[in-house]
Amino acid sequence: MAVFDTPEEAFGVLRPICVQLTKTQTVENVEQLQAQLQTVSDSALQELQQYILFPLRFTLKIPGPKRERLIQSVVECLTFVLSSTCVKEQELLQELFSELSSCLYSPNSQKPASVSEELKLAVIQGLSTLMHSAYGDIILTFYEPSTLPRLGFAVSLLLGLAEQEKSKQIKIAALRCLQVLLFQCDCEDHPKSLDEREQKKLGDLFASFLPGISTALTKIITGDFKQGHSIVVSSLKIFYKTVGFVMADEQLRRISEVQATPTVEHRIAKLMVHREANWVKNTGDKLTILIKKIIECISVHPHWKVRLELIELVEALLLKCSQSLVESAGPLLKALVGLLNDESPEVQAQCNKVLRHFADQNVVVGSRAFADILSENLHSLATSLPRLMNSQDDQGKFSTLSLLLGYLKLLGPKVNFVLNSVAHLQRLSKALIQVLELDVADIKIVEERRWNADHLSASPKTSATRPWRRIQRRYFRFFTDERVFLLLRQVCQLLGFYGNLYLLVDHFMDLYHESVVYRKQAAMILNELVAGAAGLEVENLHEKHIKTSPEELREIVTSLLEEYTSQENWYLVTCVEAEEIGEELTMKRSGLQAITSGAHTCQLTSFPAFSKPSPTICSMNSNIWQICIQLEGIGHFAYALGTEFRLLLMSALYPVLEKAGDQTLLISQAATSAMVDICHACGYDSLQHLINQNSDYLVNGISLNLRHLSLHPHTPKVLEVMLRNSDASLLPLVADVVQDVLAALDQFYDKRATSFVSVLHTLLAALAQWFSDPSDLGQLQEQSVGEEGSHLSQRSAALQNRLENTTTAEDIEQFLLNYLKEKEIADGNVSDFDEEEEQSDPPKVDENDTGPHVEPPLPLQIQIASDVTERCIHLLSDKHLTIRLKVLDVLDLCVVVLQSHRNQLLPLAHRAWPPLVHRLTNDDPLAVLRAFKVLRTLGGKCGDFLRSRFCKDVLPKLAGSLVTQAPVSARAGPVYSHTLAFKLQLAVLQGLGPLCERLDLGEGDLNKVADACLIYLSAKQPVKLQEAARRVFFHLMKVDPDSTWFLLNELYCPEQLIPPHPTLHPVQLRGAAGPQNPYTANVLLLLRELR
Repeated sequence: MAVFDTPEEAFGVLRPICVQLTKTQTVENVEQLQAQLQTVSDSALQELQQYILFPLRFTLKIPGPKRERLIQSVVECLTFVLSSTCVKEQELLQELFSELSSCLYSPNSQKPASVSEELKLAVIQGLSTLMHSAYGDIILTFYEPSTLPRLGFAVSLLLGLAEQEKSKQIKIAALRCLQVLLFQCDCEDHPKSLDEREQKKLGDLFASFLPGISTALTKIITGDFKQGHSIVVSSLKIFYKTVGFVMADEQLRRISEVQATPTVEHRIAKLMVHREANWVKNTGDKLTILIKKIIECISVHPHWKVRLELIELVEALLLKCSQSLVESAGPLLKALVGLLNDESPEVQAQCNKVLRHFADQNVVVGSRAFADILSENLHSLATSLPRLMNSQDDQGKFSTLSLLLGYLKLLGPKVNFVLNSVAHLQRLSKALIQVLELDVADIKIVEERRWNADHLSASPKTSATRPWRRIQRRYFRFFTDERVFLLLRQVCQLLGFYGNLYLLVDHFMDLYHESVVYRKQAAMILNELVAGAAGLEVENLHEKHIKTSPEELREIVTSLLEEYTSQENWYLVTCVEAEEIGEELTMKRSGLQAITSGAHTCQLTSFPAFSKPSPTICSMNSNIWQICIQLEGIGHFAYALGTEFRLLLMSALYPVLEKAGDQTLLISQAATSAMVDICHACGYDSLQHLINQNSDYLVNGISLNLRHLSLHPHTPKVLEVMLRNSDASLLPLVADVVQDVLAALDQFYDKRATSFVSVLHTLLAALAQWFSDPSDLGQLQEQSVGEEGSHLSQRSAALQNRLENTTTAEDIEQFLLNYLKEKEIADGNVSDFDEEEEQSDPPKVDENDTGPHVEPPLPLQIQIASDVTERCIHLLSDKHLTIRLKVLDVLDLCVVVLQSHRNQLLPLAHRAWPPLVHRLTNDDPLAVLRAFKVLRTLGGKCGDFLRSRFCKDVLPKLAGSLVTQAPVSARAGPVYSHTLAFKLQLAVLQGLGPLCERLDLGEGDLNKVADACLIYLSAKQPVKLQEAARRVFFHLMKVDPDSTWFLLNELYCPEQLIPPHPTLHPVQLRGAAGPQNPYTANVLLLLRELR
């Protein structure tokens, strides 16, 4: 389509259409004009603007009713012309504004006319386009007192549309048009900056509309959430920009108290407002009411963009109207700090940004009025905090504490004005104490024990990325949400960072001493105060604030450490110790059988009454949590001081090690965590490094305390923890202490044997790990000694040869001769000839040997293991089951450590054998299990030394127990596998095979084992017992394959046996003729393996 660039050409084209429209006002003529206008260039349209607008304006001015469709077409065409041209005349601007506004005028109602939504939208867009088309400063001439009526009408019209219309599109368009009218549009067509005179003129003009605008917008903002977030965001933006412009402190300072004489007619002068002090105060009070309504609604709005706009509102009003809206400062600040922990990261980020901006500009700190308001709000909140924490749900608690945290952030160093007031400090401290009250009724706290003390834990490497703020999960009376506890910690940290640390520590230490009820909460608060004072992860909004000096912090930490580790606060009752009350912990058991008993039950021991009232569960739980909190405090102190904490290690490390060895799981975990914190803060690589570097004074403390064991009963735990988290380099240093422990055990064996035996177990476990032989790893129960290995290797070779070569009569004859010879040797019938052969080669004498042979000194670990074994032999017969069980574990480790020195091991094994046999044959089933484990270890390390003893003292009882218990397990159901009797059967079956192989038992003893285990090959037995029995026969195959083959075929023979030589008669076995039986499946598996 051709474009007409010159006015002459455009006039020639447009004139007929304009004349036609002037004569006949129809929609078709208007649309034809608009279509033709699109062929004309903008420059030509600018020259013909008045000519083109005439028929359109004429159509609008014609009196009488007009069709809505015609008016809509005219307005749309008018809007097109204005969007392509500029209005350069003030009179034209005002007339067009009035003509467009009148399109929606309803003479019978104050509301907009009841016209179609399309017409309303067209008029709104036309007004917006008209204001944008005003050329240069012509727009400012529009805002004169004389235009107040028409401007007020348009504002009222747009507010009515935004408030009452159902169409979201019309609402948004009306609000955007209102922004344009109020000079809040961000487009480039409007002037960016106004001078003081222009600002005052517009402020006076807009002040007349302020009540209506603020009221109507408040209704829109606080309306239904379903209207959409964009409408609320636009309304908020208009509200705070309008209020911020009219009530700006900078403008109001320049306004005189005396109103100048207006130059307009009286009717219009009555509409004008003079912004003097009284008007400002009255308007500010009324705006405060509206602002409170807005904040109350918007602070919980579901859409994050609306809450984000609320932050902009707070920032704008507090920065621009701090004096005129001083009464609104409290609600505004409350809204801001309430959004500090909003669920939306965008809102959080913007809120922190505004808070930091306020701190940089000294908005709060530099304003006495704001500081007073915040202080009063803080006091009011602290007063109601316990009630709110008791009545609100977790979300309400979270919001309330977010508010408290925000107040502290805003006050910054000014928080001391609040803390210096006794009333304020007491309110706040009592509120925190009450809110942090722990729930100590759960029995699991005291019930959870550290059962894995047997295991030697590796030293955990500390990491630079470890979050020091990770603490144990706690349960509080007044809340369950972890976020609430995190907020409480942040509140305490901010108090420590900005407040007077000496004042706060003294105050909360008084509460710590005041009552046991307050002690745990006060300790938690003190820990966080110190962490906050050190600036650990505290967001400092006030850059000029001076932190607590390291010297002052070290003095405070030293005093807190002394208080925490004092006798009355550190050694609290956390459990009922069995050894203290002289009672053995017994368990009710049913269906258990010792090796020698014929019945299937064991005798129960009744609990005697306590001689003194025992502490309650709640009191022990409370003590456990107090110790845990104090341990976490020590970790916090270490992080707060950093490497400076090394100066306090002599007073802090020993008590922490004591608690690391505590049997209560929570205390042990807290102590270990504190040790890791100390490692990280003081620059140690690991717990091992920490202990090794400070072992000298730790060992000295242990040695001194062992001399006064009644005053320091927890001393053995320190040594236990040191051994568990160190290496072999520690052994020479603790050797003397180990002797002190053994001496103390000799003296207090009847009172504190449990603690000492636990230390000895840790010591031997460490020795077994530090001085382990690589060739022995994984073979503690399976390794054989050299003497017995030769027999097995010969028999294995002979068996292999028989499989590879064809059997001859000579082979069978030689086999029988060898068998008879070995049988004579096994029975002890050794001929003189054989003895002479063994003694025929005398030992050679070393020519260089000039004196008697002197044995080299034993290694330190062997000396220690020998001394410990001596004590174990005596304690094997202790009356307490728990001690017997621990002693058996220690003895098992002693054998492992002594295995390389048979000259020490064998005499000790000889002495330990009688009490060990008693444990195997006449003790609690638990002790039998442990004793059998020791027997397996002895069998693997001592070999031939134990053969005759085992066959005479133990094997008959073991075999008899298996035979007696077999019918019980065959009839039992699936629950039987969880009983102690089943575990005992399983352990014996699993251990018999290796013992037979390692001890190289003779034929008679092997037959006893085979007969006892044969019944467990039945399919009626539990699966695990069948598997264990098969493993026994696998070992028997290695020792005596022929007898094992014969025994199995007697049970079930799967095939006909063919003699290897024609001269031999066929052999008929009992298992060949019978049908399949319960043993068939397992026998077939074993025979297949034997082939």
